[in-house]
Amino acid sequence: MTEENGVRSRLSRRRRENKPAGTKKRRDVWVTVEEEAALVARAEREKVTVPNLLISSALSEHSDSPTERRAIAAELMSLHNLLARSSNNINQLARQANATSELPAEAREALKHIRSVAMRIDDAIDGLMQG
Repeated sequence: MTEENGVRSRLSRRRRENKPAGTKKRRDVWVTVEEEAALVARAEREKVTVPNLLISSALSEHSDSPTERRAIAAELMSLHNLLARSSNNINQLARQANATSELPAEAREALKHIRSVAMRIDDAIDGLMQG
């Protein structure tokens, strides 16, 4: 086997490498037909076996646990609601400015708040990208 073929075979390998003999544990996982189809499709996309996909996903340090995903979803919903309320306040200030031809005194503070919300959104996105 040439070096190029050896590298190619390791990169395209679907199975995990054999480990030295020792105690092994078997885990049976029951899935629905839909879950099985999704697992098979993802394993094919990633060019691995379904058991390898499950093990690598479960043991990966970079995947989010269900608890972490719920916390992320809660933070994003909180930011969404905060942005919606802030946008409503900005619209009210804009209506007032249009009616009186003067920028309300609260506008500066409202825009400062919008910037802080935008920074929180950026931080949340950065956290998702790094996590």
